[in-house]
Amino acid sequence: MSIRHGLLALLERGPRYGFQLRTEFESRTGSTWPLNVGQVYTTLARLERDGLVVPAGEDDAGHALYAITEGGRGELREWFARPVDRANPPRNELAIKLAMAVGSPEVDVRAVIQAQRAHTIRAMQDYTRLKGQALEAAPAQSGAPDRDDVAWQLVLDQLIFQAEAEARWLDHCETRLVRLTALAPAAEPAAPAPTPDPAGSAGSADPADGGGLDDGKNDEKDAAPDGVLRGALRRTRARR
Repeated sequence: MSIRHGLLALLERGPRYGFQLRTEFESRTGSTWPLNVGQVYTTLARLERDGLVVPAGEDDAGHALYAITEGGRGELREWFARPVDRANPPRNELAIKLAMAVGSPEVDVRAVIQAQRAHTIRAMQDYTRLKGQALEAAPAQSGAPDRDDVAWQLVLDQLIFQAEAEARWLDHCETRLVRLTALAPAAEPAAPAPTPDPAGSAGSADPADGGGLDDGKNDEKDAAPDGVLRGALRRTRARR
């Protein structure tokens, strides 16, 4: 989130003071990313240092106003024209959590996915409800709609689409984990055939007495699938 450029965009509409900028920023974004006044004034000080804003006197109530400079307008135009950089994406806590869970033997990865998916779907429902309320609250106008209302609806749309994409990604993660778990036993190398005992005594006991050669296959069938996924992943990395 660029507070710096957000404040420049608000100042382009005319001189503003700190608390006014904070209020308008939160109104434009629906308080999705709340600011405190300290952040606003710290950012204004940096903008002034960089020659992008200048003090513009005081209003009738004695509030110190700031105005955008031509350099600030140029910076703002460049920001609007420049795509948001995806070459260095911000850290995603959920992706990091799942990556760590896959490598942790004591963690039930599917339980982590299911818990997150339930939370994400609830959040998506909340965003959708907020969007409905915003649409109902917007006054019917014959002319252009209020820009702050439209801005808030766009922010809600982004949050809804992001939650939908996250839910689909979690479905994909679970499907992939299930597939890897199912395929992992087939990827194990075949056990060598047992060497026959020349005397014919080994493995000749009556099966009804529980005798016979124990080649470990029964234990393998009865073993819990713990670690199957991680074994499959290790083999996949070894083949690279």
